[in-house]
Amino acid sequence: MSASLKVDLGTVTYTEDYIASIAGYSALECYGLVGMSQKNITEMIANMFTGDNLKKGVHVKTDGSENIVIELYITVKYGVSLAAVAENIIDKVKYTVEKETGLNVQSVDIIVQGIQI
Repeated sequence: MSASLKVDLGTVTYTEDYIASIAGYSALECYGLVGMSQKNITEMIANMFTGDNLKKGVHVKTDGSENIVIELYITVKYGVSLAAVAENIIDKVKYTVEKETGLNVQSVDIIVQGIQI
C-alpha cells in the first residue's frame, strides 16, 4: 500500500519502501542506536538477498491517505538511557518523515529487540 498527499496540482504518492528508507536513515543518525533488527525470520531472509539496510527493521503502515504509523525494531547500546534514546529516535524520525514528505506521522513505535554490550 502507499500514502498519498493531495496538492494543488494533483496527488503525490509515496510507497511504503520510500517512507521506510527515510525513517531508517534518520533513526540511524541517533545516538545510542547500534542498528536495526529484523521483525521476523522472513524479513531477515529477504534482507539477506536484497541488501537494503535502510529499510531493515522498519515497518510502515498506511491507510492510503496522509496518515502513517512507523514501527522500528532496534538494537541499543548497553548503559544508555533507553527512554532517552527512544524519545530521541521518535522525535527525529517523526520530524524527518513529515518534513520530507508532508505526510502526517500518527506514531512512531519503538520495539527494542536487543542490547549490544
